[in-house]
Amino acid sequence: MMIKPDAQDCRAELAAGLTAQRATIAPKFLYDAIGSTLFEAICLLDEYDLTRTEAGIMETNLDGIARAVAPGAVFIDLGAGNCEKAAKLLPALRPAAYVAVDISVEFLRRAVAKLQACFPATPMTALDIDFTLDFDLPADIHDGHRIFFYPGSSIGNFTPQDAQVFLSRLHPKADGLLIGVDLLKPAAALEAAYDDALGVTAAFNINILRRVNRDLGADFDLRSWRHIALFNASLSRVEMHLEARIAQTVHWPGGGRHFAKGERIHTENSYKYSPSDFLALLARSGFHPANTWTDPENKFLVCFARASKDHAHE
Repeated sequence: MMIKPDAQDCRAELAAGLTAQRATIAPKFLYDAIGSTLFEAICLLDEYDLTRTEAGIMETNLDGIARAVAPGAVFIDLGAGNCEKAAKLLPALRPAAYVAVDISVEFLRRAVAKLQACFPATPMTALDIDFTLDFDLPADIHDGHRIFFYPGSSIGNFTPQDAQVFLSRLHPKADGLLIGVDLLKPAAALEAAYDDALGVTAAFNINILRRVNRDLGADFDLRSWRHIALFNASLSRVEMHLEARIAQTVHWPGGGRHFAKGERIHTENSYKYSPSDFLALLARSGFHPANTWTDPENKFLVCFARASKDHAHE
């Protein structure tokens, strides 16, 4: 089953971001078929060890994670991508059903079909919905013990305030949350992870303009933009931007914008946490107590937290 986000809403969101005082494009638009493939390549890079570190934590602690989650859950994978992370967990978790959620419909469909072939006895559903907004799961999704899975430190794309809003919206739908978060580390290592020597992350970022051209009907010249990644220490986040190489005017149906040379479009934030700050965020959102696992160098944190049903939303 596929549920597609409304194309008109996507166009309106893109246009609003591009015409804001400081132009922005939401990071969810990075993940079309090409963007998702480029992100797979990023995860193989020497500089970007986040994915490998998280995978190592989960592999090392798989038995403990499985005991915390408990078998027979409905395992709901947010931002499922190629479903590879879930595939490594399913044999140990033994869920009653697997639900993959992502905004990249073509990529998601292929990934779920491949995974279903590996686990034919596990009911699987693919949902093409924008889970960053408030959403309801379809009525035919099993409403048993629901465990949401949000790996890869994608929670870092939200500001801490918006992360709390997102998690609080998730809370009444969930019985538990298995989540990964990247931890603070030296600025040089963080900037290298988001601006690799091969330029794969640059291609990933610039590809978002190709998607805007397709979905909004814009006429961005991709060669006229360059990738920028920097660590903002005061806000504890890595920022990705696209910077205009030359002055230019971009048009789309019903609108447009002039960009001066050096003007930037903000495409992604990736907030980095201390373990105590992240556990406090989970607790404020109604998820506690938490089981936690980390790597020997304390670069990444994996948490399983239960949804407290007596939680009053702030």
